[in-house]
Amino acid sequence: MNIKNRGKRGAVITLLIVAMIFSLSPATFTPLHASASGNEVKAPLKKDSANEPARRYVAYASTWNTSIYDLTPANIPNYITNVNLSFARPDTAYRKGSYEFDQAVAGFEFVEGATTYNGQKKFTPQQARDLRDNIAALKARGTEVWVSVGGWAYSQGSQWANFSASRVVDLALDLGASGVDIDWESSGSLCNKLEAERFSCTKDGEIAWIINSLYNEIQARGADLKISIAGWSTGAYYVKGTPFEEGKVQWGSPFGGTMYRVVKDHGDKIDFINLMSYDAGDYYDPREGYESYRAIYDGPINIGMEIAPEGSGGAVLEVEAPPGTVYDAEMLTGQNNIATRYYNVETMVKYIKYKGKANDGFMIWQLWKQRVHQPAPSGAATENSAGQYVCRNLPLAGDCNQTIPNLPKLIP
Repeated sequence: MNIKNRGKRGAVITLLIVAMIFSLSPATFTPLHASASGNEVKAPLKKDSANEPARRYVAYASTWNTSIYDLTPANIPNYITNVNLSFARPDTAYRKGSYEFDQAVAGFEFVEGATTYNGQKKFTPQQARDLRDNIAALKARGTEVWVSVGGWAYSQGSQWANFSASRVVDLALDLGASGVDIDWESSGSLCNKLEAERFSCTKDGEIAWIINSLYNEIQARGADLKISIAGWSTGAYYVKGTPFEEGKVQWGSPFGGTMYRVVKDHGDKIDFINLMSYDAGDYYDPREGYESYRAIYDGPINIGMEIAPEGSGGAVLEVEAPPGTVYDAEMLTGQNNIATRYYNVETMVKYIKYKGKANDGFMIWQLWKQRVHQPAPSGAATENSAGQYVCRNLPLAGDCNQTIPNLPKLIP
């Protein structure tokens, strides 16, 4: 089972790509955030963000093969604004005050509470207290800790159909978390690829219900919790009459458009989007993915990076752009051109810095990627080189010289 199948954020995307590279002349793209395409109606920003960081750097932290004692300020650079614990079960049976943070109940796979061949490990009262104390220490340092619900493995069965907003909120509050991230990676949502007014997918109702029930639960309790979503790379694609029709952008993604309705119709309940702009092959352009969400959402968007090897598609993220690269060239040309030249941290940082909003940021999958999976190939970005480049050049608040230490992979 690869890292994606352990609950990872970018699913195995079957890409039916037309194997043709069109001959294109470079053209500078000026994004039109309001058009007559039908993609122009944006969800408003959820609420005043005066107390929010100017730019976020969200790091998903896998819980498998790691320990609760890894989650300390010493191990996590202070320019990381958000750590997302990955992943909680959508159908968690967690009860408030139980402090059962183990895999069977909460879904987390820390070695202290993992499901093993020798049975289910359980947190001791001291371990449960230590996890909450570590979260509190990160929060006091200025790094929020969020509960990320779902991921690939927890999205393929009936878990989302049995989503319990009240139990998820109980879990987040008992941990001392700052928010809940919905990582709905359900496969099999088929989209009709029609115009914006008629665009729909077969599982629109499920994801809308998840967001609305979570939002209503938080509001009913007056809980100090925010909501984010993990947005599919192509999740706002394939709307007819927009620049993001299939073929004008990447062909064949089975997840194209699956997030369109929830973002457009319920974006006012979402504090920000973590865009999974990876796992989609060499023809996927993260800049175009960003613009597809920006066309329907006014809130912050954190563009995502994954340390290679990726779970699918075979693209390799590098730090620096090839010499002569124009950061906003060859975008939305109406042709599905290869995007390898632009698949690097430098290009994405420049694009967000100069074409994005002042509160847009970055996201990384994931904090411990090489530790729990395998080393990045030669020349590829690493967790530290990617994060430090974003910190220095976007820029981010914090000490850009801080690093994620090389910790051992733990076997429960």
